[in-house]
Amino acid sequence: MPSDPDGIALLGLDFAALDLAAVLRLLGERPAGAPFAAVVTPNADHLVRLAQRPDLLPLYQGAWLRLLDSRVVARVARGFGLAAPPVVPGSDLTAALFGQVIRPEEPVTVLGGEPAVLAAVQARYGLTRLAHHNPPMGFDRDPEAIAHAIGFIEANPARFTFLAVGSPRQEVVAAALAKRGKATGVGLCIGASLLFLAGQERRAPGLVQRAGLEWAWRMAQDPRRLVARYWGNTAVIRLLRQEAKARRASESSAQP
Repeated sequence: MPSDPDGIALLGLDFAALDLAAVLRLLGERPAGAPFAAVVTPNADHLVRLAQRPDLLPLYQGAWLRLLDSRVVARVARGFGLAAPPVVPGSDLTAALFGQVIRPEEPVTVLGGEPAVLAAVQARYGLTRLAHHNPPMGFDRDPEAIAHAIGFIEANPARFTFLAVGSPRQEVVAAALAKRGKATGVGLCIGASLLFLAGQERRAPGLVQRAGLEWAWRMAQDPRRLVARYWGNTAVIRLLRQEAKARRASESSAQP
């Protein structure tokens, strides 16, 4: 990650203390030919998974930039007396990059997403140099398929590469690209963000988002798929409570 003395530690990750506007400036100023750098946007679901599977932590800790994608986590953390980083949802960042930073004529590479989704995004923003590869289901368990995905990205350099294959698959790909050292530009782990830009899923109204209830909106749109996930995310409250308690104990023991 860029040198950031004001980074905010939370649940084992050091988050950037940057709002959306600052992130856009940082990304916009980075040269297209710079070595590959990953941007991850962990939400409550990711943070719970990381607590259950600490072996995945290096995928996030090794990223160039970590941005918190959960208003609920930020609000609960502050409620427990913990410092919380600015919230920069991956969907907001993706929309802002396409709408404000990416030029129609510049190359853009996307891993994941159905062709119809990418066609809609391409038409919406007038993109003329979009490279797209949608790997098969379970590609991360197939060495040949994951090698093909990584090779595709390396063969199609772009200032911005969007990894839209779900977590932790997209973070695995990002870490592999950074380790190989052949790719360039910024790789953003964005999950389902392109579905919103393509109009296939609706974002919650702004008031609902600001209230930290976008998870409830999304769950209502697709309860069969999301109820179990969001119910499990209540575990993040327990994790934040434990972290707050541990920090208070540490501070007490450090006092003379």
